[in-house]
Amino acid sequence: MFFRKSRRTVVGMLSAVALLGVTALSACTSSDATSGGGGKITIGFSAWPGWFPWQVAQEQGLFEKNGVDVELKWFDSYTDSINALSSGAIDANSQTLNDTLSAVSGGAQLKVVLTNDNSTGNDKIIAREGINSVADLRGKKVVVEEGTVDHYLLLLALEGANLTQDDIELVPMLTDAAATAFVGGQVDAVGAFAPFTTTALSRPGSRAVASSAEFPGAIPDHLAVSDKLVSERPDDVQKIVNTWFDTLAWIRDNKDAAIKIMAKRAGVSVEDYKSYDAGTTIFTRQQNLDAFTPGTTPKNLNYQADQIADFITGTGLAKERPDIDGLFVDKFVKAATE
Repeated sequence: MFFRKSRRTVVGMLSAVALLGVTALSACTSSDATSGGGGKITIGFSAWPGWFPWQVAQEQGLFEKNGVDVELKWFDSYTDSINALSSGAIDANSQTLNDTLSAVSGGAQLKVVLTNDNSTGNDKIIAREGINSVADLRGKKVVVEEGTVDHYLLLLALEGANLTQDDIELVPMLTDAAATAFVGGQVDAVGAFAPFTTTALSRPGSRAVASSAEFPGAIPDHLAVSDKLVSERPDDVQKIVNTWFDTLAWIRDNKDAAIKIMAKRAGVSVEDYKSYDAGTTIFTRQQNLDAFTPGTTPKNLNYQADQIADFITGTGLAKERPDIDGLFVDKFVKAATE
């Protein structure tokens, strides 16, 4: 059984690249937050429905309301956001558990302080007309960003159809380019996440043959922060977590206005954005508490982390098994209110 991967790209290579500081991002100076002297905290986020609420928080002044100075930094490339956090160029980032574990395996010093969401359908394997099931992918060209959660989803789906990656022709490509290549007819199927699923499904006759809805709990997303931020500025981390739950309350009370903000950030129509609603389950405080509680079910983060660690080491995506002891810090969601 394969166990889950990350939202956009493999971080096995990133650990070597980002931590050695050879990317352009590593040349950036980290915000004053990690110097221990107060000042602005930089939070990275990128294209995923579970992270667009941060845009609402910024536009509605909710960080300021909670007394924390936050610079919200948008990344066109999710990969770059992971590199930025691992290299210290930013202080926190919205990323998957898989990418966090891969970064930790490579030496990054991180903590998970908040679960944003679980993917419940917004990660999809989309195929051209004439391909009606995963079994029909045998011998076909499937484009996916190698090492991502959608690559992982593809492996899970193939396994369910008694196939392996060797039974298809895998074409590795960044997710945005992969969706475009699929629409252009260059390949037979694509693995993608929203909002890029909207692009892929614009190909006439295309349909999803598998989605994350079939694998509950397999793709969770989090706010990962530097160890230094947690140890030196825990009050500000608390204010950020409080802001998240305040934002969810604002969205609940102002749904139409919130959707407009998030759709604009996503670069899609309001109607398209509404279609993502069921495919991403935004976690309440109680769901956070349940996730952070140690246990032996897919809803427990420690359980998921063990499965992911097996996956990333077993497939060579990480050389060393990540140490999850102390990775999950639940005190911030415990102290938060909704």
